[in-house]
Amino acid sequence: MNDMIMVTGGAGFLGSHLCDRLVEQGRDVLCVDNLFTGSKSNIRHLLSSDRFEFLRHDVTLPLYIEVQQIYNLACPASPVHYQHDPVQTTKTSVHGAINMLGLAKRLHARILQASTSEVYGDPLVHPQPEEYWGNVNPIGIRSCYDEGKRCAETLFFDYHRQHRLEIKVMRIFNTYGPRMHPNDGRVVSNFIVQALRGEDITVFGDGQQSRSFCYVDDLIRGMMAMMNSPADVTGPINVGNPVEFTMLELAEKVLHKIGGKSKLCFKPLPGDDPRQRKPDITKAQNLLGWQPTISLDDGLDPTIAYFRKLLDC
Repeated sequence: MNDMIMVTGGAGFLGSHLCDRLVEQGRDVLCVDNLFTGSKSNIRHLLSSDRFEFLRHDVTLPLYIEVQQIYNLACPASPVHYQHDPVQTTKTSVHGAINMLGLAKRLHARILQASTSEVYGDPLVHPQPEEYWGNVNPIGIRSCYDEGKRCAETLFFDYHRQHRLEIKVMRIFNTYGPRMHPNDGRVVSNFIVQALRGEDITVFGDGQQSRSFCYVDDLIRGMMAMMNSPADVTGPINVGNPVEFTMLELAEKVLHKIGGKSKLCFKPLPGDDPRQRKPDITKAQNLLGWQPTISLDDGLDPTIAYFRKLLDC
């Protein structure tokens, strides 16, 4: 059996960090990405490694390859990108899951789905445990992503029940760090980029909506722990940082670290934007022995340094 590990979406923010960790561990890695939101610059440093291969491919099309494990991360994950072509976003989640599950079934390979806290929608339960079924608008502007990921979870568990496939489903909460796209519309990158450029910081609504922010290194450690957990640990399991911050608190932290004369600029809240988001990570702690260790203060420093170099500010 080929012991190669495939990472779909491997040239993206999370995928490229995962490829780094796997190559560092001496694993052979096949990075698959269509480069819609991913970038070769994220993986350029890996191209010279004998343990790393890159394949430009769209997961909505079948792929025939020999691998031992599949990390399925392929899908635009920020509202700016997934709303650009919402039909293709749904296809990536649903057709992509079908194609990767079919490949895993043929190879008897273990497969992990990078799901999302968006499956909870605008939650009526706080914090969100895995047993909560969510409060999702099926016809809104975010539905292409929310419902696409929910359907992918359905497919994973049906393949598990029907074909005894070894699956892992993790629900990723807000994650940040170096290699985030500067124009992805996410709050951490937005605030940092605006502050570095000396622009006013855009806060939607009254700024009291909350998120929890997990640094990318913690997230990747949790993802790998999930993939390598016992076969009966299928998930879904929340992976994220349970420490909660309002948008105003995040803006103040960024301004304090960067300085400058940026002011807060308040704009109307986008449609279906969740008021609060915070993971219950009890299962991750008990089943994976995982919990985040990097605080927002510590994680913002290398993230700001990355964007400062990228923007040459």
